[in-house]
Amino acid sequence: MQLKEKVIIITGSTTGIGEAIARRCVKEGAYVVVHGRNRSRGIKLINDLGDSSVLHLDDISDPEAPSRLIEAAIKRFGKLDGLVNNAALVIRSDLNTTDATLFDKVIATNLRAPLLIIKAAIDPLKATAGSIINIGSINAYTGEPRQLAYSIAKGGLVTLSRNLANVYAGSHVRVTHFNVGWVLTPNEYKLKISEGLTEGWSDHPDPSDVPTGRMTQPDNIAAHTVFWLSDQSRPISGSVIDLEQYPVIGNIPLKEGD
Repeated sequence: MQLKEKVIIITGSTTGIGEAIARRCVKEGAYVVVHGRNRSRGIKLINDLGDSSVLHLDDISDPEAPSRLIEAAIKRFGKLDGLVNNAALVIRSDLNTTDATLFDKVIATNLRAPLLIIKAAIDPLKATAGSIINIGSINAYTGEPRQLAYSIAKGGLVTLSRNLANVYAGSHVRVTHFNVGWVLTPNEYKLKISEGLTEGWSDHPDPSDVPTGRMTQPDNIAAHTVFWLSDQSRPISGSVIDLEQYPVIGNIPLKEGD
């Protein structure tokens, strides 16, 4: 087991990529703090995971939420070995539709919250020589045309990851950043249906977006996350890893249905 008796917080883990990470971590022997805002989904997940998990419901856009999250982990499990900043708010916007309110809302969840969570977690992570994984997006490079605010936040998250990896290397706290590409989560499937694609669209994705013919699954991201949380990935820190099916060069065009 790669994560035996390690305590891991995964934000946004009641669905999608976060849920897959939580399940994979427990399978590898970890104790996990499941975080989200949906009580019914959270309860279902921790019932599946059993005593190796605890549920913490909170809105991380609240500046006081990060300290509550870390306190919940320490209270339940007594230590903290890993943090996965996965929670994100995805809102379609371009220059014309991005106003101050929308921008602040996206930044609060997608960039400020990871910073404040790491700030609250850094001392417990120093005590265990822990690992931080920041889940970003390939939109950090240029971004899709209607993902302006989201892309800006994900670009900032890359800089946060590299800065903290440099600062805390001497404290043996490692920081790894994933720029995740197109992943077939339940929410992504429903979103594309709402935008005009037909049922079963993911069975035959556009080869220009999915050259292998098979969309990346949440569990694929979870497998990478487990490795970089584990001691097997020591002493590497500061890596920015593109989890996509092709080299990311230049801009990201609109996908069918956008």
